[in-house]
Amino acid sequence: MRTLISTAFISLDGVVEAPGGEPGYRNSGWTFKDVEFLPEAFDIKGREQKESTAILMGRTSYEAFSPVWPDMEEFADYKAMPKYVVSTTLTDDDLVSNWGETTILRSLDEVAALKETEGGPIIVHGSASLNRSLADADLIDRYHLLVYPLLLGAGKRLFPATDRDAQKLRLVEHAVYANGLQMNILDVVR
Repeated sequence: MRTLISTAFISLDGVVEAPGGEPGYRNSGWTFKDVEFLPEAFDIKGREQKESTAILMGRTSYEAFSPVWPDMEEFADYKAMPKYVVSTTLTDDDLVSNWGETTILRSLDEVAALKETEGGPIIVHGSASLNRSLADADLIDRYHLLVYPLLLGAGKRLFPATDRDAQKLRLVEHAVYANGLQMNILDVVR
């Protein structure tokens, strides 16, 4: 069984929306506007590229990343990796041609089937709605969180708000940086 890892920039109050400056959002660009950049706080991002064997995204994140990431040197390792997009509306004609193999998955059942295949970890980038659905379906195995010392109030949250039993997480790695960022790697306990 492959490990499904959710990776996110997240505010202390759980907001993950528009961390990189995507237009049209209230707090767009919050990851670089209000917190000093320290390269060591982002070492986990390089590790994720080296340790992952596939990327999983929702349609909205795919549409945001696919025009930009294929040509970015800092995401070069992701270019050759298989990509999976969970969408009921995208077609193969909507996929970019310069980002390597991309497969459209139509349901969470197809994500569950992907997890059953041979291979290494699958990393989930962006995709707030998809993350909540994956968590509700008990498909996420690990979280890589860079927690920012900010309270953003409004915005899409990473975790579902459904009424369900408590979900225990086990902290397997953490670090705190001088700019207030915290890196937390948490395994889902089943």
